[in-house]
Amino acid sequence: MFLMEHHAKALLRQNGVVTPKGKVAETPLEAGRIAGALGVGGFAVKAQIGAGGRGLAGGVQFSDSPKDVERHAAGMLGNRLETAQTGVRGEIVRKVFVEERIDIDRMFYFSVLIDQNSAEPVLLFSSSGGVEFERVAAADPGVIKHIHLKEIDWREPEAISEILGSVGLSGNAAKSAATVVTGAIRTFFENDALLIEINPLAVTATGEAVAVDAKMVVDGNALPRHVELEAVVSEAAVEESERLAQENNVNFVELDGNIGLVVNGAGLGLATLDLVVELGGRPANFMDIRTTAGSFQIARVVQMLIERPDLKVMLVNVHGGGMTVCDTIAEALNFAYSRTGSAIPIVYRAAGQNAPWALSIMQNRKLPFRQFDNMSQAVAAAVEMAG
Repeated sequence: MFLMEHHAKALLRQNGVVTPKGKVAETPLEAGRIAGALGVGGFAVKAQIGAGGRGLAGGVQFSDSPKDVERHAAGMLGNRLETAQTGVRGEIVRKVFVEERIDIDRMFYFSVLIDQNSAEPVLLFSSSGGVEFERVAAADPGVIKHIHLKEIDWREPEAISEILGSVGLSGNAAKSAATVVTGAIRTFFENDALLIEINPLAVTATGEAVAVDAKMVVDGNALPRHVELEAVVSEAAVEESERLAQENNVNFVELDGNIGLVVNGAGLGLATLDLVVELGGRPANFMDIRTTAGSFQIARVVQMLIERPDLKVMLVNVHGGGMTVCDTIAEALNFAYSRTGSAIPIVYRAAGQNAPWALSIMQNRKLPFRQFDNMSQAVAAAVEMAG
């Protein structure tokens, strides 16, 4: 689960990480007032979204006066910000973070994350921080240095200072940066995080290290251990589509394709998605209908898919059993298509409990579907129909 920048920085500050002074605003007028109260000479106005790449997409604006802050906030709030990470769908900006502008002398990159190969936490750092970091790292992966945390005594700033020397930090700057790094690592473990990224880790002319920007992802499966994050979770950067699906007992991830997937079970959902991609198709989503979902709840999520302007075909691949039977999903399809009057074709494959009854529902309600008994044939047909 991605945390908004201001939440990530609040958690980092609890462990001694220095961040710019700032506050969140939900209206342009509030943003201007916050700037006036900060009592500094320059400001940064930052869109609060879950994706990265804001700086290159206009999501970070610098201002010299509270009035200018208000103007920049008005240009962001309520609008959809499209970055390299959000794709064409973008993400709506509902809040902005108004901070003091830091006079940066040098910029570095730092992150701690779980290494997918070893399943252990690893420290990444580079002397090439800033908005161009991803482009630079893609062109030359060698600019990123990494070390597994189990190989160092990360609780000792002196040990971290020595490591940071490899990217050109020394003296007071290295000591200050080490305090930021050790505090971030401590925050990582205390909150069951999967990622903490500070980019840039800025060093001022006086040698002070400041976490100018911060991204944090926490493990959603560990949230029952962190009741203190309840308010943070409610404001986490979750797409509206995913939020609606969660409210209706459906696990859902929005993608950028044109084949809508209606599937029950995480394993079957992943297998369906993989097969669509393998055959050259582009899934519009991942879906896992939970066993507790009723037909009306499923219908709301299906309707959301139908209303996507880029959707070409609906691929239904379900296996009835347990508490989710095939006719529940067939009824959901009927409700969704009745509400929308859609003619988007359905490629339909269902097996298991109540499959014959579900097929009769599809036929009697005259839904625009083609029925297949074989999963591979169904996926191939959907890919072909989607072009």
